Amino acid sequence: MQIVELLTPAYEAAWLPWAVQYFFFIGIAATSALTVAGLTLFARNSRAASMLMPAAVVVLAISVIAAPVSLLADLHQPGRFWHFYAHFTPWSWMSIGAYLLPVFVFLSLALCAAWWFGKTGWLRLFAVLISFSAISILAYTGLEVMVVRSRPLWNTPFLPINFALTGWMSALGAMLLIVRWLPGGLGKESAELLRRLGLVALGLAFASAIVWTIMGALGHDASFTMAKKLYEQFPVWKLSVVGSVLTAAFILGLLLRHSRFLMRPHYSMLVAAALMASAWVFRWIIFMAVQGVPKYGAGLYLYHMPIGGDGLLGILGMFGLCVTIIAAILFLLEKFPKYAVRSQSS
Repeated sequence: MQIVELLTPAYEAAWLPWAVQYFFFIGIAATSALTVAGLTLFARNSRAASMLMPAAVVVLAISVIAAPVSLLADLHQPGRFWHFYAHFTPWSWMSIGAYLLPVFVFLSLALCAAWWFGKTGWLRLFAVLISFSAISILAYTGLEVMVVRSRPLWNTPFLPINFALTGWMSALGAMLLIVRWLPGGLGKESAELLRRLGLVALGLAFASAIVWTIMGALGHDASFTMAKKLYEQFPVWKLSVVGSVLTAAFILGLLLRHSRFLMRPHYSMLVAAALMASAWVFRWIIFMAVQGVPKYGAGLYLYHMPIGGDGLLGILGMFGLCVTIIAAILFLLEKFPKYAVRSQSS
Protein backbone atom coordinates (compact mmCIF):
# COMPACT_ATOMS: atom_id res chain seq x y z
CA MET A 1 0.00 0.00 0.00
CA GLN A 2 1.27 3.44 -0.94
CA ILE A 3 0.21 6.52 1.00
CA VAL A 4 0.24 9.93 -0.68
CA GLU A 5 -0.16 12.92 1.60
CA LEU A 6 -1.38 16.18 0.09
CA LEU A 7 -0.62 19.41 1.86
CA THR A 8 -2.73 22.50 1.27
CA PRO A 9 -0.99 25.85 1.79
CA ALA A 10 -2.70 28.61 3.75
CA TYR A 11 -4.01 31.53 1.69
CA GLU A 12 -5.19 34.95 2.71
CA ALA A 13 -8.78 35.76 1.79
CA ALA A 14 -8.93 37.79 -1.44
CA TRP A 15 -12.03 39.69 -0.28
CA LEU A 16 -11.96 41.03 3.28
CA PRO A 17 -14.86 42.35 5.40
CA TRP A 18 -14.12 45.79 3.93
CA ALA A 19 -15.53 44.46 0.65
CA VAL A 20 -18.72 43.45 2.43
CA GLN A 21 -18.99 46.98 3.78
CA TYR A 22 -18.35 48.57 0.40
CA PHE A 23 -20.90 46.47 -1.47
CA PHE A 24 -23.40 47.07 1.33
CA PHE A 25 -23.09 50.85 1.27
CA ILE A 26 -22.75 51.23 -2.50
CA GLY A 27 -25.86 49.10 -2.97
CA ILE A 28 -27.77 51.40 -0.63
CA ALA A 29 -26.36 54.47 -2.38
CA ALA A 30 -27.26 53.34 -5.90
CA THR A 31 -30.77 52.19 -5.04
CA SER A 32 -31.53 55.22 -2.86
CA ALA A 33 -30.36 57.40 -5.76
CA LEU A 34 -32.83 55.63 -8.04
CA THR A 35 -35.53 56.08 -5.40
CA VAL A 36 -34.79 59.82 -5.16
CA ALA A 37 -34.88 60.06 -8.95
CA GLY A 38 -38.20 58.22 -9.09
CA LEU A 39 -39.74 60.43 -6.42
CA THR A 40 -38.50 63.54 -8.19
CA LEU A 41 -39.47 62.68 -11.74
CA PHE A 42 -42.64 60.62 -11.36
CA ALA A 43 -44.17 61.42 -7.98
CA ARG A 44 -43.21 65.01 -7.21
CA ASN A 45 -46.88 66.02 -6.69
CA SER A 46 -47.51 63.19 -4.27
CA ARG A 47 -47.69 64.04 -0.57
CA ALA A 48 -46.23 60.63 0.32
CA ALA A 49 -43.28 61.24 -2.00
CA SER A 50 -42.61 64.71 -0.59
CA MET A 51 -42.62 63.30 2.95
CA LEU A 52 -40.29 60.43 2.03
CA MET A 53 -37.94 62.60 -0.01
CA PRO A 54 -35.87 63.97 2.92
CA ALA A 55 -35.17 60.46 4.22
CA ALA A 56 -34.21 59.22 0.75
CA VAL A 57 -31.83 62.15 0.22
CA VAL A 58 -30.23 61.76 3.66
CA VAL A 59 -29.71 58.01 3.14
CA LEU A 60 -28.12 58.76 -0.23
CA ALA A 61 -25.78 61.34 1.33
CA ILE A 62 -24.71 58.98 4.12
CA SER A 63 -24.11 55.93 1.95
CA VAL A 64 -22.37 57.75 -0.90
CA ILE A 65 -19.81 59.12 1.58
CA ALA A 66 -19.35 55.85 3.48
CA ALA A 67 -19.00 53.62 0.41
CA PRO A 68 -15.76 55.12 -1.02
CA VAL A 69 -14.19 55.10 2.45
CA SER A 70 -14.72 51.35 2.79
CA LEU A 71 -13.47 50.84 -0.78
CA LEU A 72 -10.22 52.69 -0.10
CA ALA A 73 -9.73 50.60 3.03
CA ASP A 74 -10.33 47.42 1.02
CA LEU A 75 -7.64 48.42 -1.50
CA HIS A 76 -5.10 48.42 1.40
CA GLN A 77 -2.56 50.59 -0.42
CA PRO A 78 -3.01 54.08 -1.93
CA GLY A 79 -0.93 52.93 -4.89
CA ARG A 80 -3.58 50.45 -5.96
CA PHE A 81 -6.13 53.25 -6.22
CA TRP A 82 -3.73 55.40 -8.25
CA HIS A 83 -2.89 52.53 -10.62
CA PHE A 84 -6.51 52.28 -11.74
CA TYR A 85 -6.01 55.65 -13.45
CA ALA A 86 -2.38 55.30 -14.49
CA HIS A 87 -2.94 51.89 -16.08
CA PHE A 88 -6.48 51.70 -17.42
CA THR A 89 -7.55 48.17 -18.35
CA PRO A 90 -10.89 48.29 -20.19
CA TRP A 91 -11.42 44.52 -19.85
CA SER A 92 -11.51 44.83 -16.05
CA TRP A 93 -14.76 45.86 -14.37
CA MET A 94 -12.79 47.11 -11.37
CA SER A 95 -10.84 49.44 -13.63
CA ILE A 96 -14.04 50.66 -15.30
CA GLY A 97 -15.60 51.16 -11.89
CA ALA A 98 -12.75 53.47 -10.90
CA TYR A 99 -14.17 55.95 -13.43
CA LEU A 100 -17.86 55.27 -12.81
CA LEU A 101 -17.68 55.70 -9.02
CA PRO A 102 -16.36 59.33 -8.89
CA VAL A 103 -19.05 60.39 -11.37
CA PHE A 104 -21.71 58.76 -9.23
CA VAL A 105 -20.40 60.37 -6.04
CA PHE A 106 -20.31 63.83 -7.67
CA LEU A 107 -23.84 63.50 -9.09
CA SER A 108 -25.16 62.20 -5.75
CA LEU A 109 -23.73 65.10 -3.77
CA ALA A 110 -24.91 67.55 -6.43
CA LEU A 111 -28.42 66.11 -6.24
CA CYS A 112 -28.39 66.36 -2.45
CA ALA A 113 -27.25 69.99 -2.70
CA ALA A 114 -29.98 70.78 -5.23
CA TRP A 115 -32.59 69.35 -2.85
CA TRP A 116 -31.07 71.18 0.12
CA PHE A 117 -31.22 74.59 -1.54
CA GLY A 118 -34.59 73.95 -3.17
CA LYS A 119 -33.32 74.20 -6.76
CA THR A 120 -36.17 72.28 -8.42
CA GLY A 121 -34.85 72.60 -11.96
CA TRP A 122 -31.38 71.36 -11.04
CA LEU A 123 -32.92 68.62 -8.93
CA ARG A 124 -34.79 67.21 -11.92
CA LEU A 125 -31.71 67.44 -14.13
CA PHE A 126 -29.51 65.61 -11.63
CA ALA A 127 -32.29 63.08 -11.06
CA VAL A 128 -32.14 62.11 -14.73
CA LEU A 129 -28.35 61.97 -14.80
CA ILE A 130 -28.04 60.00 -11.58
CA SER A 131 -30.50 57.39 -12.84
CA PHE A 132 -28.02 56.32 -15.51
CA SER A 133 -25.08 56.65 -13.15
CA ALA A 134 -26.72 54.52 -10.44
CA ILE A 135 -27.54 51.79 -12.96
CA SER A 136 -23.90 51.81 -14.08
CA ILE A 137 -22.80 51.37 -10.45
CA LEU A 138 -25.17 48.44 -9.94
CA ALA A 139 -23.90 46.88 -13.17
CA TYR A 140 -20.19 47.25 -12.44
CA THR A 141 -20.37 46.09 -8.82
CA GLY A 142 -22.35 43.02 -9.81
CA LEU A 143 -20.32 42.16 -12.89
CA GLU A 144 -16.92 42.49 -11.22
CA VAL A 145 -17.90 39.57 -8.98
CA MET A 146 -19.93 37.66 -11.56
CA VAL A 147 -17.03 37.41 -14.04
CA VAL A 148 -15.04 35.13 -11.68
CA ARG A 149 -15.66 31.84 -13.49
CA SER A 150 -13.72 29.76 -10.99
CA ARG A 151 -16.49 30.41 -8.44
CA PRO A 152 -19.81 28.94 -9.67
CA LEU A 153 -21.70 30.65 -6.87
CA TRP A 154 -20.47 34.00 -8.20
CA ASN A 155 -20.59 33.26 -11.91
CA THR A 156 -24.32 33.71 -12.41
CA PRO A 157 -26.37 36.58 -13.89
CA PHE A 158 -28.63 36.40 -10.84
CA LEU A 159 -25.87 37.78 -8.61
CA PRO A 160 -26.03 41.40 -9.88
CA ILE A 161 -29.82 41.22 -9.74
CA ASN A 162 -29.80 40.06 -6.13
CA PHE A 163 -27.18 42.65 -5.19
CA ALA A 164 -29.50 45.35 -6.56
CA LEU A 165 -32.68 44.02 -4.95
CA THR A 166 -31.17 43.44 -1.51
CA GLY A 167 -29.50 46.84 -1.77
CA TRP A 168 -32.89 48.42 -2.40
CA MET A 169 -34.42 46.57 0.56
CA SER A 170 -31.61 47.85 2.75
CA ALA A 171 -32.04 51.39 1.42
CA LEU A 172 -35.76 51.31 2.27
CA GLY A 173 -34.90 50.01 5.73
CA ALA A 174 -32.41 52.86 6.18
CA MET A 175 -35.08 55.39 5.12
CA LEU A 176 -37.51 53.90 7.63
CA LEU A 177 -34.83 54.21 10.29
CA ILE A 178 -33.83 57.79 9.42
CA VAL A 179 -37.18 59.39 8.64
CA ARG A 180 -38.30 59.48 12.26
CA TRP A 181 -35.64 62.08 13.15
CA LEU A 182 -36.20 64.29 10.11
CA PRO A 183 -38.53 67.28 9.70
CA GLY A 184 -42.08 66.00 9.29
CA GLY A 185 -41.25 62.56 10.65
CA LEU A 186 -43.03 59.45 9.39
CA GLY A 187 -46.55 60.19 8.21
CA LYS A 188 -49.32 57.80 7.19
CA GLU A 189 -48.71 58.40 3.51
CA SER A 190 -44.94 57.92 3.65
CA ALA A 191 -45.33 54.82 5.84
CA GLU A 192 -47.68 53.27 3.31
CA LEU A 193 -45.34 54.18 0.44
CA LEU A 194 -42.39 52.58 2.23
CA ARG A 195 -44.44 49.47 2.95
CA ARG A 196 -45.48 49.10 -0.69
CA LEU A 197 -41.98 49.69 -2.00
CA GLY A 198 -40.66 47.09 0.45
CA LEU A 199 -43.22 44.56 -0.79
CA VAL A 200 -42.23 45.29 -4.39
CA ALA A 201 -38.54 44.77 -3.63
CA LEU A 202 -39.23 41.58 -1.69
CA GLY A 203 -41.57 40.30 -4.39
CA LEU A 204 -38.92 40.84 -7.06
CA ALA A 205 -36.40 39.00 -4.87
CA PHE A 206 -38.82 36.08 -4.55
CA ALA A 207 -39.33 36.05 -8.32
CA SER A 208 -35.57 36.06 -8.88
CA ALA A 209 -35.16 33.10 -6.51
CA ILE A 210 -37.89 31.14 -8.29
CA VAL A 211 -36.43 31.77 -11.75
CA TRP A 212 -32.94 30.86 -10.44
CA THR A 213 -34.29 27.58 -9.06
CA ILE A 214 -36.05 26.72 -12.31
CA MET A 215 -33.01 27.58 -14.43
CA GLY A 216 -30.78 25.56 -12.11
CA ALA A 217 -33.09 22.54 -12.10
CA LEU A 218 -33.03 22.60 -15.91
CA GLY A 219 -29.23 22.61 -15.84
CA HIS A 220 -28.78 26.16 -17.13
CA ASP A 221 -27.14 27.67 -14.04
CA ALA A 222 -24.15 26.04 -12.36
CA SER A 223 -24.54 28.17 -9.24
CA PHE A 224 -27.73 26.30 -8.35
CA THR A 225 -25.93 22.95 -8.66
CA MET A 226 -23.12 24.15 -6.40
CA ALA A 227 -25.56 25.62 -3.88
CA LYS A 228 -27.49 22.35 -3.80
CA LYS A 229 -24.26 20.41 -3.24
CA LEU A 230 -23.22 22.65 -0.35
CA TYR A 231 -26.71 22.43 1.15
CA GLU A 232 -26.60 18.65 1.12
CA GLN A 233 -23.03 18.24 2.39
CA PHE A 234 -22.46 20.96 4.97
CA PRO A 235 -24.78 21.80 7.88
CA VAL A 236 -23.57 25.41 8.02
CA TRP A 237 -24.77 26.01 4.45
CA LYS A 238 -28.05 24.25 5.18
CA LEU A 239 -28.46 26.57 8.16
CA SER A 240 -27.78 29.64 6.01
CA VAL A 241 -30.36 28.58 3.39
CA VAL A 242 -33.02 27.81 5.99
CA GLY A 243 -32.20 31.05 7.77
CA SER A 244 -32.57 33.03 4.55
CA VAL A 245 -36.00 31.52 3.84
CA LEU A 246 -37.21 32.15 7.38
CA THR A 247 -35.88 35.73 7.33
CA ALA A 248 -37.64 36.45 4.03
CA ALA A 249 -40.90 35.04 5.43
CA PHE A 250 -40.45 37.11 8.60
CA ILE A 251 -39.91 40.33 6.63
CA LEU A 252 -42.90 39.52 4.41
CA GLY A 253 -45.08 39.05 7.48
CA LEU A 254 -43.94 42.39 8.89
CA LEU A 255 -44.64 44.26 5.65
CA LEU A 256 -48.04 42.65 5.06
CA ARG A 257 -49.43 44.23 8.21
CA HIS A 258 -51.18 47.58 7.98
CA SER A 259 -48.94 50.61 7.54
CA ARG A 260 -50.11 52.04 10.86
CA PHE A 261 -47.83 49.52 12.56
CA LEU A 262 -44.86 51.24 10.91
CA MET A 263 -45.85 54.37 12.81
CA ARG A 264 -44.88 52.62 16.04
CA PRO A 265 -41.20 53.26 16.92
CA HIS A 266 -40.31 49.74 18.02
CA TYR A 267 -42.09 48.10 15.08
CA SER A 268 -40.45 50.39 12.52
CA MET A 269 -37.04 49.76 14.12
CA LEU A 270 -37.63 46.01 13.85
CA VAL A 271 -38.58 46.24 10.17
CA ALA A 272 -35.64 48.54 9.38
CA ALA A 273 -33.19 46.26 11.20
CA ALA A 274 -34.53 43.16 9.44
CA LEU A 275 -34.25 44.74 5.98
CA MET A 276 -30.75 46.09 6.52
CA ALA A 277 -29.39 43.03 8.34
CA SER A 278 -30.65 40.65 5.66
CA ALA A 279 -28.83 42.62 2.95
CA TRP A 280 -25.61 42.79 4.96
CA VAL A 281 -25.65 39.06 5.81
CA PHE A 282 -26.34 38.22 2.16
CA ARG A 283 -23.15 40.02 1.17
CA TRP A 284 -21.20 38.37 3.99
CA ILE A 285 -22.28 34.95 2.69
CA ILE A 286 -21.49 35.85 -0.91
CA PHE A 287 -17.99 37.13 -0.16
CA MET A 288 -16.70 35.53 3.01
CA ALA A 289 -18.57 32.20 3.09
CA VAL A 290 -18.10 31.49 -0.61
CA GLN A 291 -14.35 32.03 -0.25
CA GLY A 292 -14.45 29.23 2.31
CA VAL A 293 -15.47 26.79 -0.43
CA PRO A 294 -12.29 25.26 -1.96
CA LYS A 295 -11.96 25.57 -5.71
CA TYR A 296 -10.35 22.13 -5.65
CA GLY A 297 -10.59 19.53 -2.92
CA ALA A 298 -13.08 18.69 -0.19
CA GLY A 299 -14.28 20.31 2.99
CA LEU A 300 -14.47 23.99 3.80
CA TYR A 301 -11.81 26.55 4.64
CA LEU A 302 -12.25 28.12 8.05
CA TYR A 303 -12.22 31.90 8.30
CA HIS A 304 -11.66 33.66 11.59
CA MET A 305 -12.56 37.34 11.48
CA PRO A 306 -9.78 39.45 13.00
CA ILE A 307 -10.56 41.91 15.75
CA GLY A 308 -8.56 44.78 14.24
CA GLY A 309 -9.06 47.16 11.35
CA ASP A 310 -9.45 44.41 8.75
CA GLY A 311 -12.25 42.79 10.73
CA LEU A 312 -14.59 43.66 13.58
CA LEU A 313 -13.07 47.05 14.36
CA GLY A 314 -13.35 48.11 10.73
CA ILE A 315 -17.00 47.04 10.58
CA LEU A 316 -17.86 48.94 13.74
CA GLY A 317 -15.84 51.92 12.53
CA MET A 318 -17.88 52.19 9.32
CA PHE A 319 -21.17 52.15 11.20
CA GLY A 320 -19.67 54.71 13.58
CA LEU A 321 -18.89 56.90 10.58
CA CYS A 322 -22.51 56.63 9.48
CA VAL A 323 -23.72 57.70 12.93
CA THR A 324 -21.39 60.71 12.75
CA ILE A 325 -22.70 61.72 9.31
CA ILE A 326 -26.29 61.32 10.50
CA ALA A 327 -25.60 63.54 13.51
CA ALA A 328 -24.02 66.20 11.29
CA ILE A 329 -26.92 66.19 8.84
CA LEU A 330 -29.52 66.37 11.60
CA PHE A 331 -27.64 69.30 13.13
CA LEU A 332 -27.63 71.13 9.79
CA LEU A 333 -31.33 70.45 9.23
CA GLU A 334 -32.08 71.85 12.67
CA LYS A 335 -29.73 74.81 12.24
CA PHE A 336 -30.94 75.75 8.75
CA PRO A 337 -34.50 74.38 8.50
CA LYS A 338 -35.59 76.86 5.85
CA TYR A 339 -33.73 74.97 3.12
CA ALA A 340 -35.36 71.66 3.94
CA VAL A 341 -38.81 73.23 4.17
CA ARG A 342 -38.41 75.08 0.92
CA SER A 343 -37.19 71.97 -0.93
CA GLN A 344 -40.12 69.89 0.32
CA SER A 345 -42.70 72.47 -0.73
CA SER A 346 -41.28 73.01 -4.21
